[in-house]
Amino acid sequence: MISPAVVALLLLAGWSEAAGRVLPLVARRPGMSRTVVVGLLLAGGLVEAAVFALWPLTAWTLAELVLAPVPSPAGFLWTPGLVAPLVLAAVLAFPMLGPLLHLLLFVAVGVGLVTPLASVTGLGWWLAAGCVAVAGTGLGVAVEAVRRLVVRISATGATEPVA
Repeated sequence: MISPAVVALLLLAGWSEAAGRVLPLVARRPGMSRTVVVGLLLAGGLVEAAVFALWPLTAWTLAELVLAPVPSPAGFLWTPGLVAPLVLAAVLAFPMLGPLLHLLLFVAVGVGLVTPLASVTGLGWWLAAGCVAVAGTGLGVAVEAVRRLVVRISATGATEPVA
């Protein structure tokens, strides 16, 4: 089970990541209402937090595909020590300070997930790294597709005047 501290950190990382994506959109479209912006931030934050939370589980599932029966994933969950760099990466994405640094931090978080996955499943380090990388990339591509869809749908909606 994920501890409340990890849930709070994942939510903070998700909200920060969503803010880094939504605020530039707001800057380009000044007619957006506060209600729409807050809704986008809340929905985006929850989606990002869910994607972050699913990263270890998705890597675990890929490991199960590589290795037939794998023990229970109870030993491979987010811990505060593993999720802290993820929060740092999301905070750095907040003002879009550095996409390269942001990517490097996500790679570091992924590398932090590799050793626990390898030790719990018995996979080699490189095979576990492949599972974590494919899981992270797949989730990233999926959430980017959803982002683009939301932007396309929201671009067709009428803007409300700011009060």
